[in-house]
Amino acid sequence: MEFKIHKLKNGLTVIGEVNKSAKSTAVGFFVKTGSRDEDLKINGVSHFLEHMIFKGTERLDYAAVNKAFDKVGAMCNAGTGEESTVYYAAVLPEYLAEITRLWIEMMRPALRTEDFNMEKNVIKEEIARYKDQPSFDVIDKCRELYFAGHPCGHSVLGSVESIDAMTAEQMRGYFSQRYAPNNMVAVFAGNFEWDEIRDIIEAGCSGWESFEVGRKITDTRGSRDKKRLEKAHLSREHVCLVSPSVSAQSNKRFAAELLSMIVGDDVGSRFFWELVDKAIVETVSFDFAPMDGTGANYTYIRCSSENAARAMEIISRIFADLTKAGVTEDELAKAKNKALSSLVIKNELPMGRLGVLGSNWMYLGRYRKIEEDIKAIKAVTVADINALLKEYPLGEFAQFSLAPAQNS
Repeated sequence: MEFKIHKLKNGLTVIGEVNKSAKSTAVGFFVKTGSRDEDLKINGVSHFLEHMIFKGTERLDYAAVNKAFDKVGAMCNAGTGEESTVYYAAVLPEYLAEITRLWIEMMRPALRTEDFNMEKNVIKEEIARYKDQPSFDVIDKCRELYFAGHPCGHSVLGSVESIDAMTAEQMRGYFSQRYAPNNMVAVFAGNFEWDEIRDIIEAGCSGWESFEVGRKITDTRGSRDKKRLEKAHLSREHVCLVSPSVSAQSNKRFAAELLSMIVGDDVGSRFFWELVDKAIVETVSFDFAPMDGTGANYTYIRCSSENAARAMEIISRIFADLTKAGVTEDELAKAKNKALSSLVIKNELPMGRLGVLGSNWMYLGRYRKIEEDIKAIKAVTVADINALLKEYPLGEFAQFSLAPAQNS
């Protein structure tokens, strides 16, 4: 594989990893903007804007955009998070140039007022749909509780109130600032001709105007607040815990990822044997979420209300034991094997590699070979993880619970 990079005069960075043995190729535009970059008055605008990109350009309407992707069999989508919005597609190599030109055009959307007004209803329906999913709702609420005023606590979807109050003009203003070329990275992976793609990007994007774009980067240990809310029509208790961890830029992130597998992997983790295998909870997970300048661990539990207190006692005991005694060599060896398998399998496909390339560039500003990550995972020691547990005790968490209403 061969890494390529080109930077336009307006600041747009183009990176590519050429793999001539691949049978497909992938393209993505990574925009460094998400809910943490929003004013609370327009909370949800990043996600709303993601929808609007697909509504079309001055030349193409919504139907034309969809037909353009469909005719070449492209697997395309987009996603918005707290820190980035990503537009991507996986295609056969012979269609990459065509799809790249399409994405370039879409990155400068029409943002028509009539489309905006219609899409508001779609966004509000999406908010309502996720509110009906307790597993999503409890994590969203606990994130806000933990970050307690820090911008990483902003909801990605926003609220019905913020969406209702938002205007098309506000969205256009947000777009003009955050979708500046110097705040974007065009990423390519798989089987493609670099010179051709570089020239297409140069021709299509060099006229984009750059702006000064910033993001306030602050670390936080979050709150330790606890909140429980009863909700009608629930049959199970849903609990989320959020505790502090390292950032996406930290060299300790590999230790944090391995710790998450030891604590809460689907099979073989401490949570699995103590909670799932013993039928105390229906499901439980523990995930490390590295972010720009900060990080967090998320625990999610679903169980009967009768078992909720017992589950929390066991989790608190597991956390306390980890902080006191640490992890074992056997646990670390198993976690490494799982992490390495996941990493290698994901990176075998251009679409999987695309996400890694884009994420590394967004957070680290550099290219990392897969061999670097493999080496970093193998290098983690028990002492590294145990030191991390001392620095970031898992028992220091915020907790939000959604419980069945007593009279429901």
